[in-house]
Amino acid sequence: MVSKKKALEMIDVIADMFPDAECELKHDNPFELTIAVLLSAQCTDNLVNKVTRSLFKKYKTPEDYLKVDIEELQNDIKSIGLYRNKAKNIKKLCQSLLDQYGGQVPHTHKDLESLSGVGRKTANVVMSVAFDEPSLAVDTHVERVSKRLGINKWKDNVKQVEERLCDIIPKERWSKSHHQLIFFGRYHCIARKPKCDICPLLEDCREGQKRMKAMKKEVGTND
Repeated sequence: MVSKKKALEMIDVIADMFPDAECELKHDNPFELTIAVLLSAQCTDNLVNKVTRSLFKKYKTPEDYLKVDIEELQNDIKSIGLYRNKAKNIKKLCQSLLDQYGGQVPHTHKDLESLSGVGRKTANVVMSVAFDEPSLAVDTHVERVSKRLGINKWKDNVKQVEERLCDIIPKERWSKSHHQLIFFGRYHCIARKPKCDICPLLEDCREGQKRMKAMKKEVGTND
């Protein structure tokens, strides 16, 4: 792994590349954000936004989701992957909000993670975006970027990635850095075709250098 100093230098470069990075899930309140993040598991934000455009017009409160049959809710989110399981979790989550939290989204990690379908990542996003509490959620983009750049080891789990990043990045930057790392992974260090050839971090990225050497070798072989 790279040193903490080098890792923070890399993260600073990413911050300069995406200074305006922010949550791309459309929402108007903590409840809508929680539902949107739940729906985003193994799904793109763009698709979630297409679905929630009509979903959030139809359902305004936890009570609204509980009034309809599970089949109707499934049909409302059918274009999203794992829609059956997500519909079930939304129902359970809404019931818990009414039974335990007066219909409001709770403000602590522990309480958020007690809700059906809400794991560490979702809780971190809600705490950060909805309640402005320093949090650093690790999604597939953040994990991939951190490991490719050598900030984390490839064998590290999601919790270890989060702990390492939080140890490196000043707490007041956690939330912003989370979005910047996502943007870097979503629009630059893409899963299948990362833009290594124009990456300002290529010199320090062993993964990128390996990819570039392999590409040059392939071109040479083809010639």
